[in-house]
Amino acid sequence: MAYEKKIFSGEELNGLWDYDNYSYQIFYNNISDQCCLGPLCGAENMMRFYSVFLPVIYTLTLVVGLVGNGLVLANLRRMQGTWSITNIFMLHRSAADLLLLITLPFWAAEAVQGWTLGTFLCKLMGAILKISFFCGIFLLACISLDCYLSIVHAVQMYPCLKPWQVQTSCLFIWFFCLILSIPEWVFLERQYDERSEMNKCAYNYNQYSTNDSYWHLACRLLYHIVGFLIPSVVMIFCYSCIRLRLHRGSQDIQRQRTMRMILVLMMAFIICWVPYNVTLIVDTLHTSNIIHMTCKSATALDVSMTVTTMLGYVHCCLNPILYVIFGVKLQE
Repeated sequence: MAYEKKIFSGEELNGLWDYDNYSYQIFYNNISDQCCLGPLCGAENMMRFYSVFLPVIYTLTLVVGLVGNGLVLANLRRMQGTWSITNIFMLHRSAADLLLLITLPFWAAEAVQGWTLGTFLCKLMGAILKISFFCGIFLLACISLDCYLSIVHAVQMYPCLKPWQVQTSCLFIWFFCLILSIPEWVFLERQYDERSEMNKCAYNYNQYSTNDSYWHLACRLLYHIVGFLIPSVVMIFCYSCIRLRLHRGSQDIQRQRTMRMILVLMMAFIICWVPYNVTLIVDTLHTSNIIHMTCKSATALDVSMTVTTMLGYVHCCLNPILYVIFGVKLQE
């Protein structure tokens, strides 16, 4: 996991793990709870727990995700001559999931023995993680938008249904996500963490400016707005309009199947990612000194980050099942 370090001025020293983009983070905040005068709110025990817990979860997620997404890709390849627009989007969606999954062994190894692979691989793995995450969400929004135009307005995103046009659009999404990964290429580096006494793949916002709080907040806002809010609004809007249209109009079986597919994909996204994003928003408010926490509440936030991050990774394993049941058979 990329390890992010940020220092705030304050009279008391407190440790807090945080996951920004599936990463660790240490903060030094002005928290007044007397428990914090102890060994960093029990952070050492949590670190030992994570060194066992995280590798196990990542390994299970990796195996299930690789098998599931591999089967989806094999199924799509067998249907290559009859691909629909949605099938092509799903092809790239599974590719994004696979990219995210292949970074898990690196973060699992880091949890056990620290980051031993140097700064370049630190930047590379962090960037791949960010690209695959953004790309997966944007492609899911594209599936919703395509179904919305087709059902509500009887308009096709690609009237001639030329596969190369759809592929070009998907490549543009990948390129846009590459641009969004610039903070990883700029700020991630291998750093020594005194608390764990190991090297970590860490964000260093001080290397280009003394105003590290500004860069930290800017990266968080980029994630909250571009990576979550905008795609969520698009999916909710599309689903609502499709539901209203089908309720008033035709009860065609194919359109009802499309409706169920969109609903299930949206629910999977909401269940897996909304808890993480809500928790991350709370953490952003905390690290920006907008809200203040006691040692106990900071520890609870840390646990919530861990649990919701794991839930987000499950999304990569869940998608193949949903595609097979609802998506692969869908033709436009």
